[in-house]
Amino acid sequence: MRVFPRAGRRTRITALTLLGCLPGLAAVLAPVLCAQGADRSVAVHLAAPAAASPGIRFRAPRPPIVPRSAWLNAAVGRTQPPPRYDDKVVAVFVHHTASPNGYSCAQAPEIIRRLYTGQTGDRDWDDIGYNFLVDRCGTVYEGRAGGADRAVTGAHTQGFNHRTAGIAALGTFTAGVPVPRAMADSIAAVAAWKLGLAGVDPRGSARLVSSNGHSRYQEGTVVALPALAGHKDGYMTNCPGAALVARLPEIRETAARLQGRGTQAGTPLRTLMETPLPTSLGPPAKAFTGTP
Repeated sequence: MRVFPRAGRRTRITALTLLGCLPGLAAVLAPVLCAQGADRSVAVHLAAPAAASPGIRFRAPRPPIVPRSAWLNAAVGRTQPPPRYDDKVVAVFVHHTASPNGYSCAQAPEIIRRLYTGQTGDRDWDDIGYNFLVDRCGTVYEGRAGGADRAVTGAHTQGFNHRTAGIAALGTFTAGVPVPRAMADSIAAVAAWKLGLAGVDPRGSARLVSSNGHSRYQEGTVVALPALAGHKDGYMTNCPGAALVARLPEIRETAARLQGRGTQAGTPLRTLMETPLPTSLGPPAKAFTGTP
């Protein structure tokens, strides 16, 4: 489902932005997003896992992340409540935004602004639901406020926003639609980093508690879901699209390699189940009722 604003608001990309890089982008974005007016993929180096650190053996480096200040300006920003946090991230849900694929990567900030406007305006959410967004050139953007390095409670997967992070691929990836390699590699890099902070193998499983009966599971149900899951694993939807779902096994393997795990089997379920769940899930984020 698209989350662009309803009729009456600006809903299409202007001819100016179709012809080149968006005017007024922060200078820090220029080398990433614009190269003589052409798209350029962001390289993700997959062969250099992070060194082991005390306490947690497998960690991955933090990938480059464009801060939300680069896409959220005063014209669309709004007052919102303080972010909510969990103790850690033990699972990642992959989404697609169900928006057009034929964009230049210089247009990504504008697309994210419109997603934000649709979710905080038409849907009355307190912020954009996704923790991170990735464009087809592999550029990673910080989404929801609260700090990319922290376990921010998102609003991306109804029933499973606690102890998880949401990564949204900009575009629509139904059956037969190519998933850009740079995009898949960047999704893997973000997942490897976030899950590695909690020592979670991206190929393993995580124990999660459904906090909302509108998910695939009744409220309070404890379920084992993939540590790197598609939106449809937790919610009744086709998201992130058949083409992106088909790439998830490969993305899991790439993420595990970034953590330095080689080819060994995924984390046994019992290992993650030994990790106690929070005694209180805290107040839920603004309910996710759409299907992106």
